[in-house]
Amino acid sequence: MSIDLTKKPFNLNADGVKWVEETLASMTEEEKLGQLFCLVAYSDDEGMLKYFARDLHAGGLMCRPMANNKELISIVNILQENSKIPMLIAANLEAGGDGLSAEGTRVGSQMQIAATGDVKYARALGEVIGAEAHALGGNWAFAPVIDIDGNFRNPITATRTYGSDPEMVKLCGVEYTKAVQAHGVAVSIKHFPGDGCDERDQHLVTSVNSLSCEDWDKTYGEVYKACIEAGALTVMVGHIMQPAYSKALNPDLRDEDIMPGALAPELLNGLLREKLGFNGMIVTDASSMNGFMIPMHRKKAVPLSIAAGCDMFLFTKNLEEDFGYMRDGIKEGIITRERLDEAVTRILAVKAAIGLSKKPVLDAERAAAVTGCEKHKAIAREVADKSITLEKNIQDVLPVTPEKYKRVLFHPIDPNGFSMFGNNENNKIFAEKLRQRGFSVDVYEPKPTFEGLAAGYAETVGKYDLMIYSASLATKSNQTTVRIEWAQPMGANVPMYINAVPSIFISLENPYHLLDVPRIKTYINTFGANEIVLDALIDKLTGKSEFKGKSPVDAFVGKWDTRI
Repeated sequence: MSIDLTKKPFNLNADGVKWVEETLASMTEEEKLGQLFCLVAYSDDEGMLKYFARDLHAGGLMCRPMANNKELISIVNILQENSKIPMLIAANLEAGGDGLSAEGTRVGSQMQIAATGDVKYARALGEVIGAEAHALGGNWAFAPVIDIDGNFRNPITATRTYGSDPEMVKLCGVEYTKAVQAHGVAVSIKHFPGDGCDERDQHLVTSVNSLSCEDWDKTYGEVYKACIEAGALTVMVGHIMQPAYSKALNPDLRDEDIMPGALAPELLNGLLREKLGFNGMIVTDASSMNGFMIPMHRKKAVPLSIAAGCDMFLFTKNLEEDFGYMRDGIKEGIITRERLDEAVTRILAVKAAIGLSKKPVLDAERAAAVTGCEKHKAIAREVADKSITLEKNIQDVLPVTPEKYKRVLFHPIDPNGFSMFGNNENNKIFAEKLRQRGFSVDVYEPKPTFEGLAAGYAETVGKYDLMIYSASLATKSNQTTVRIEWAQPMGANVPMYINAVPSIFISLENPYHLLDVPRIKTYINTFGANEIVLDALIDKLTGKSEFKGKSPVDAFVGKWDTRI
């Protein structure tokens, strides 16, 4: 297949085209094989990084958030100094530069951005991410998430999306794409053909986008078309099936033969390339996900993802084994020489488009001046101020001050285990900030006991002027639901005193907790939390600032009793 590299999204000039063509012509088959892989690093282990770059010839590497700029810059320098062809350095840059380094600025989750009601903050998010990533040597954002959060039970989308309104998702996705790529950082719009319909997580199972072709065109299709038109350089394809389009494009498919996007040629070529006109580079989502591994034997799936139309393979389950599977796929003709060259050409074209025909030189002083700078933190404060949303307010409790409600019983609802997108310390920090504002705060701790032996209702009521429930349950991989698991015995921390003591429920992460506290009279969503958000939240609780956010989703989850 002939690829016009002078056209969108690459827009290469003659020198850029020449670099791609000459680089491709100079490569061995083993070097081309390596370019197909984007690996992952969790540390700055020099031996491992050199092996990835020098021996495996990896095309890219994703950095999980590093502890500081120094560690990240060390990783990037080792990789780029030891690679024959400069590498793509990726990260989940969905909410801010902190996706690369802990010193970066967290502007706010995508749903926080949408809750401001102003797409200019999607552009601001992109500008912060583009500037900070570029300064740190990052050049590939695994973002924006342009999934549509149409099912409140989905455990992975939620605040990572711009909400349930396709128009807002489209506008924010376009603004982010333009802003990030203006800094020489490629975006990867994700997760084609679209998450947010199913209530299952593709990390655990091959999930389904269940829309008809017509409904998909009006929603996800419009979003993808707009971002492609805006120049998105790459698309990340999820382990998500789209049965309506798969069967429309290949009527002979049996149900059991329908594949997720990364293994479905009819979706990659017929829908994404031909119907939507995408000429850029396609990367799989993480191939270690069960949604990729369940449909077929991995030995077949690894090379088939490239043969089907993906250009790059994200991560490995077992490094040596997956390289062997890909190598065998080339030898056996599953990946033809023409398909291999086409995939590598698009990978090289992305690199040329963002200026990687020359290896980058990092300036640690410049990185320090850009990441977490006051200008970027000011944007984060503005987003926090304009996004926090008072969803429900049917009691006369706000504002809350130490003069009116001195004695507070604080009920933290925290996650169990690791959360990639949340902070297990948020509630601890929140309680301390309430104390600093003059409240006397007791933190509730359930006491194991039997029915009939618990503390009396009146005794608890008499001790407190206000009860605050705060849930910090973030969306995360490898879970089946984001619901509240109440404490024993018998849901000891359920908001049961709402008719006796003024009670406020705050969700610091997931916006759908009214499902589990339908009768609560005051309910607030922040769509994500850090110290900036917590400070803004307390300002609003105490009346120093107004609530300004507007929910990008139905916080009442379609239930009548959540409104009473």
